[in-house]
Amino acid sequence: MKIVENRMKFFIVSLVVICIGLAAMVFHVQKGEGPFQYDVEFTGGTAFDLDLGQEYDQAELREIIKNVTGQASPQVQQIIGTNEVTVKMQSIDSDTRQALMTAIKAQYPKAEMGEISDVSKTVSNEMQAAAIKATLIAVVAMLLYISLRFHDFRAGASAIIALLHDVLIVLAAYAIFRIPVNNTFIVVLLTILGYSINATIVIFDRMRENKDVFSRKQTVEKINKSISQTLARSINTSLTTFLTVGAIYVLGVPAIKEFALPMMVGILAGAYSSVCISGPIWYVLLPKNEKQA
Repeated sequence: MKIVENRMKFFIVSLVVICIGLAAMVFHVQKGEGPFQYDVEFTGGTAFDLDLGQEYDQAELREIIKNVTGQASPQVQQIIGTNEVTVKMQSIDSDTRQALMTAIKAQYPKAEMGEISDVSKTVSNEMQAAAIKATLIAVVAMLLYISLRFHDFRAGASAIIALLHDVLIVLAAYAIFRIPVNNTFIVVLLTILGYSINATIVIFDRMRENKDVFSRKQTVEKINKSISQTLARSINTSLTTFLTVGAIYVLGVPAIKEFALPMMVGILAGAYSSVCISGPIWYVLLPKNEKQA
């Protein structure tokens, strides 16, 4: 396998996907929707359950909510197997709530509003800060651990760059598929970081084991051989995990799908970065005298 020799092709593929995600963010910003579809946990707002008491059209219900509240992108999540939905939107006052319920009852006479909950902007800001803090702590801890384990800061830096790649790919998925950014967003990011770094460490461990097999100037051969030796393990682990999460996505309720879809994207991105990105980046960071094949 010529992973290192073809590194520019792998870098370009990743860059194209990331740019598509950035383009999606810009597109939605221009539409006035924001780069991501933030849930009320992140923006503050109102959430309530609604039992419509009959079959309904989700697009029609969303349009009613838009007309009454003036909000461009209310979130309407169906509760599978029932005529109930969970509605999330920016905060609305009591008069707007009453007007909204009147409009819904005009179309669905049996409709009843369930529990209403409000998330303040202060709480949502705290959640955003906690998400950023947790991610940064995880990244710094992994950087220190890998650098110490392999006695090479370049190994830690290349692993972190590969993790940044995975995060950007997952963010692109959130932007392209308009997956709600809520509490599961934090879980997805931290899970993908841990999953991806594990696969990268396996490859770096094999590179360390092969250190005495290849000379100092055979770095390219050493990296390629190490990746080849761990490729089956990387593919099998990623494939089994992907299929399991895929089954959850197919069979799960909407709230579970919001977790499973970005997880599947993250698993693929993590496998790709471990095999095709981390090793080549480590090679790029090496001094010139170690790059002579």
